[in-house]
Amino acid sequence: MKLGFVSAILPELSLEEVVAFAAEEGFACVELMCWPKGKAERRYAGITHVDVDGLGEAEAGRVKQIMQQAGVAISGLGYYPNPLTPDADEANTYIEHIKKVIQAAPRLGVDVVNTFIGRDWTRSVEDNWPRFREVWPPLIRLAEEHGVRIGIENCPMFFTNDEWPGGKNLAHCPAVWRQMFEEIPSTAFGLNFDPSHMVWQQIDYFRPLREFADRIFHVHAKDAKVERGGLDEWGVLATPLRWHTPKLPGLGDVAWGKFFSVLTDVGYQGPVCIEVEDRAYEGSLEARKTALRQSRNYLSQYVP
Repeated sequence: MKLGFVSAILPELSLEEVVAFAAEEGFACVELMCWPKGKAERRYAGITHVDVDGLGEAEAGRVKQIMQQAGVAISGLGYYPNPLTPDADEANTYIEHIKKVIQAAPRLGVDVVNTFIGRDWTRSVEDNWPRFREVWPPLIRLAEEHGVRIGIENCPMFFTNDEWPGGKNLAHCPAVWRQMFEEIPSTAFGLNFDPSHMVWQQIDYFRPLREFADRIFHVHAKDAKVERGGLDEWGVLATPLRWHTPKLPGLGDVAWGKFFSVLTDVGYQGPVCIEVEDRAYEGSLEARKTALRQSRNYLSQYVP
């Protein structure tokens, strides 16, 4: 396994600065964000460390040289929109950019693109499948053609009132993953697995590691703390941030020792990238760098 981090937490740094920090701090890899340039509507979105719009050989060569000189690998390219949003024009914009990220990956020597399935959050899971069948088979075929694997993160994207009641990412639980992979059995279609999202959903996050072992292409290391008082006050029907808090690895409820034990049991040898969404560490750039160092120190006992 290779320990790295998600570049979204360092939005004010250039690619060169992100990679230099990774090298100085002993990280083996970085997941590089590839959002279109422009303002984003939510936290951790809209960050562009690789601009895939019109990415030519010269720019791709520059990126690869930066990584090679620093001795840091690209764990994957990240872009996390909602390609199943009910707004057709918005959805098409997202789909077209996912295609650009897929096409850019092999130019950079990268074989993993991480994203969301998306969802019409006003509809049930069952009512989202027809749109899934329209959007995703062509994207997976494109990925296959380019030698790229798609890692779907299991975040429900259900935190705020504009994501109520269903969340904006269909792929939030094992039952959905199972159907996804039955619908599209391609070996290019898999998961970017984050155990923290399963903690607050009260889902066993060990069992899926075994069932979906051959579908885990990438891992996010983020923790979550369930606030019992908030849960008792609001219940599970509230937006989840009323009763859970994203935390750094080791500061929440994920049993990391057992998590890595199962990962090694199933033979996972891919990247494990720290994703910082802990507001206690977001006050400044230096605080966020500290969050990455602290997370690295904690996880290094499992990823030497």
